[in-house]
Amino acid sequence: MNTDEDPRPGAAAAPGAHNPRPAIPEDHPPHHGMSTTTYLRTRISSLKPPMASAPNPFRLLRSLTSQQWMFFFVAFAAWTWDAFDFFTVSLTVTDLAADFGRTKTDITWGITLVLMFRSVGSIIFGIAADRYGRKWPFILNNVLFIILELGTGFCQTYSQFLACRALFGIAMGGLYGNAAATALEDLPEDTRGLMSGILQQGYAFGYLLAAAFARGLVDTTPHGWRPLFWFGACPPVLIILWRLVLPETGVYRQREQMRRNAKARGDDVSRTFLREGKVALRHHWLLLVYLVLLMAGFNFMSHGSQDLYPTMLQNQFNFSANGVTITQVVANLGAMLGGTVVGFASQVFGRRLSIMVMCVVGGALLYPYTFVSSNAIMAAAFFEQFCVQGAWGVIPIHLMELSPGAFRTFVVGTSYQLGNLVSSASSTIESTIGERFPLPPRGKETRYDYGKVICIFMGCVYVYVIVLTLIGPEHLRRKFDVSHDADAREAVGDAAIVDASASDRDVESRDRDVEGQAEKEKPVVAHQP
Repeated sequence: MNTDEDPRPGAAAAPGAHNPRPAIPEDHPPHHGMSTTTYLRTRISSLKPPMASAPNPFRLLRSLTSQQWMFFFVAFAAWTWDAFDFFTVSLTVTDLAADFGRTKTDITWGITLVLMFRSVGSIIFGIAADRYGRKWPFILNNVLFIILELGTGFCQTYSQFLACRALFGIAMGGLYGNAAATALEDLPEDTRGLMSGILQQGYAFGYLLAAAFARGLVDTTPHGWRPLFWFGACPPVLIILWRLVLPETGVYRQREQMRRNAKARGDDVSRTFLREGKVALRHHWLLLVYLVLLMAGFNFMSHGSQDLYPTMLQNQFNFSANGVTITQVVANLGAMLGGTVVGFASQVFGRRLSIMVMCVVGGALLYPYTFVSSNAIMAAAFFEQFCVQGAWGVIPIHLMELSPGAFRTFVVGTSYQLGNLVSSASSTIESTIGERFPLPPRGKETRYDYGKVICIFMGCVYVYVIVLTLIGPEHLRRKFDVSHDADAREAVGDAAIVDASASDRDVESRDRDVEGQAEKEKPVVAHQP
């Protein structure tokens, strides 16, 4: 098996390709053209860290332009609030059950429906963002968040609640790939690992915000749980206004110009997009399967370590509600730090090695994470989630570097959400197995050894992720512009790509001139001696 199944550079071009030049080596991933035997033989040796010099992270942050910061922050804000809206249900299960006259298990179907329909959203919005641009699908996503969070807050029946959450799942699933592309695809190569780690932790930050606002808004007014959902509909308004004033990303502008250039030579834009899809599917179908399997492992890793953990603390170790909340907050702080640190480190040590090291360290911490019954478990929770989300911090940029350029949003979002769908039964699996390990009851309360189950389950998941990461590919420091996209070169030809690259350089030059002129025109303020 050839890992890319790629006929380039000697393949005939697609119709309308106008004799593309042979792709240069840096257009392809390191494993391009290898036989199966050679590929497998190099999996261990390819883990050798590139050991690129580690730049000062503060210098990296200062190197970003104002537009790059705006793209990153608007994507981070949207991803954070996406997580906030998701956790509003899990934090109000008891109140929702009482209001709708249902059991807590019935209410958790609202969470399950979100997980099930996220894949639908990633497909719809991913294809839309790759075909029509990042901007308007991103805005539509946030419009849906406003409508559906408000709608959930006004639900009067259980059926209405389930319908709103199912539709919310479609909106939530559509955002991740677009947010990753918006935040990262225009960044300088050296900054990608660091910013990828920060971006991913928007999810943990969203949980912290949801927990904080739930304490302040739930059951503090006559409306019970509803104000939390009404409030959740407000920030997306600001995110929409913010995104409206920003242009398309530079990388997408290049690709759109390339398609227009192909149209000028007789090809329809949509037909060019479909041709890019055929090229991507022909060369990367095996990679797409691999990414879904990898994301299934990663989602099992996060759900397996987190979903049943509050139940374990309360049922097995007799933590109070406040004790559970504090432990969860400490764990999420560890997650945010881990994602940032390991994302930055992956730029130096490589994506795959960074993930595998975190899995090994996380596995070593499983015993204290699941068997320490005192408040000292907070330290274990901090460092365990440092490892889990440290590995996750590498994922946004790792997926983007592996994805076909023409379908970057679709592949990143859909692989993530399909993996999420596969892992959605994590807590059910752990809970069911946990009931086979009963503990002595506490009064009338039945108790189970959930810690043992989480420990065994997570050990298996870590091994799975390590093996899959080891045998998988890596394309560290991949260039995202179309001039280095061999798939695009095969689909539309060299001339369209050269013209698109030149056109985008002209736009960037004009942008720099405008920024420079604005800087010169700033009034000079005289300082008093």
